[in-house]
Amino acid sequence: MDMKESVKLKKQLNVTDLSGEKVMIDFESGKYFMIKGAGNDIWDLIQEEITVEDIINRLLGEYDVSREECTASVQEFLGKLKELDFI
Repeated sequence: MDMKESVKLKKQLNVTDLSGEKVMIDFESGKYFMIKGAGNDIWDLIQEEITVEDIINRLLGEYDVSREECTASVQEFLGKLKELDFI
């Protein structure tokens, strides 16, 4: 994804917080997903439209990680969400 690309959650899922993890159920497909750690933060950030670059910058302020590692992780996570048609 391009760093200037804006992303936003487009599919509303039933989400429950459970011991620091988010459990999401997609009633349309019958599938459920669990995310934790920085994935929780990304999920919260994409509730509103935000650029990929802004997500990375926000996470860099929260976690002790290199920009390269953060960028790769964010791109991978967003790529999975895009495959699932969530963004």
